[in-house]
Amino acid sequence: GGCFWCLEAVFQRVKGVTEVVPGYAGGETPDPTYEEVCRGATGHAEVVQVSFDPHQIDFGEILEVFWHIHDPTTLNRQGADIGSQYRSVIFYHNRTQKEKAAESIRQVGQSGLWPDPIVTEIVPLKTFYPAEAYHRDYFNQHPEQAYCSMVISPKLQKFLKQFPDKLK
Repeated sequence: GGCFWCLEAVFQRVKGVTEVVPGYAGGETPDPTYEEVCRGATGHAEVVQVSFDPHQIDFGEILEVFWHIHDPTTLNRQGADIGSQYRSVIFYHNRTQKEKAAESIRQVGQSGLWPDPIVTEIVPLKTFYPAEAYHRDYFNQHPEQAYCSMVISPKLQKFLKQFPDKLK
């Protein structure tokens, strides 16, 4: 879904989500740094690993939020963030998640939520590399920072308006 700061800020507020860890996945470089990923040469995407209590929320509901908080129709881009590290991608852990993600893409594509075709990749998770500690809880620690106030706050407000029933 692009910038992991955006995704983390939203998913931290979703009822049933127990942990959100920003990190990197999908590339070939072992233990990448933020600077390496930003340069676009690692093949990794900025991602969040979302842990949740399936008694409170299911994977389909996680995906529903995902579709509403980023633009899954722009290839290798989210707003002003450009490069394959900002691609829309779902890394799945098992066959059930893969199938639910594929079905979710079909449903979103048919729903008209996004007028353009969905370009989100569905890829098996090989390795997840947690981002450096200073990326954790970034929005909550730096709400006054320009990127946070101009990019993350509007996404967060959109989530709060569209999903008040999913709020912690």
